[in-house]
Amino acid sequence: MSEHTMRAVTIREFGGPEVLTAERVARPEPLPTEVLVRVHAAGINPVDWKTRAGQGMAGLQTLPMILGWDVSGVVEEVGFGVTTLAPGDEVYGMPWFPRAAGAYAEFVTAPSRHFARKPASVGHVEAAGLPLAALTAWQALVDTAGVKAGQRVLVHAAAGGVGHLAVQFARHLGAEVVATAREPRHAWLKELGADEVIDYTRQPFEDVTGDIDVVIDLIGTLDDTDARSVSVTRPGGLVVAIPGGVSERLATVAGQAGVRTSPFLVEPDATALHTIAGLVDSGKVRVEVERSFALEEAAEAHRLGETNRTRGKLVLTVN
Repeated sequence: MSEHTMRAVTIREFGGPEVLTAERVARPEPLPTEVLVRVHAAGINPVDWKTRAGQGMAGLQTLPMILGWDVSGVVEEVGFGVTTLAPGDEVYGMPWFPRAAGAYAEFVTAPSRHFARKPASVGHVEAAGLPLAALTAWQALVDTAGVKAGQRVLVHAAAGGVGHLAVQFARHLGAEVVATAREPRHAWLKELGADEVIDYTRQPFEDVTGDIDVVIDLIGTLDDTDARSVSVTRPGGLVVAIPGGVSERLATVAGQAGVRTSPFLVEPDATALHTIAGLVDSGKVRVEVERSFALEEAAEAHRLGETNRTRGKLVLTVN
């Protein structure tokens, strides 16, 4: 095949998993300050299938597009001015978010500082499961909430991609961690550092916990989870509303209770990725990849992801 083309999974219209199509497209070229990365694996996130369906970040995209933001691979080429990376470097990152990054492909280009050297102790599949989920958890806990040792942190949907990393980061920061998840995930979450795990399908979490300083809400308005979280949060505490921002009901209930709220959207952050890589290499944090798929199996991977029953992450293998 021509060196000017590459394999990729594209969407030409928003819809179900069937709109994901494997084809050959033009290979990108790096501009000054950018790197060309040969993708070895691409992580899959809920924002991927939401965008594919016309939700998520769909309003910011131009069709046809290549989905995906999580990348782990090797620098193939550097543009003029790049001094932090060189060809042959193994890197991982979440380039361009929320603009299209095109991770479901053999190559991506992005500013060099959207990437960091990947954790040396894990392969590309595991590294590809980290960027978006890990940056979401880290930025929410550290930059937005400023979590400190001794605080109590509640993580909703703790068995998912962001959730299982948030549990570990909160523990690393010295917090007491309360997590919500179905019972089969409890033992695993306790291994990751959760002090208390609540099966939300058997009892309302607000009936069995309280005195929370920070809520990392990865569920939102479903079952009124965001507003119900206020009742377990201390006055002056914070609910970080990640899926859809601060709903009108959450703002009202929180205001009445003296609880702070914050919307949140993750950003590319090479500095945080460097810190996260260090935590992974030191054994303090690990990423769970439930299953990997070949690039051409992206539709199957989306179908599984949309069940919202996966443990940790799903990943596409590209090379």
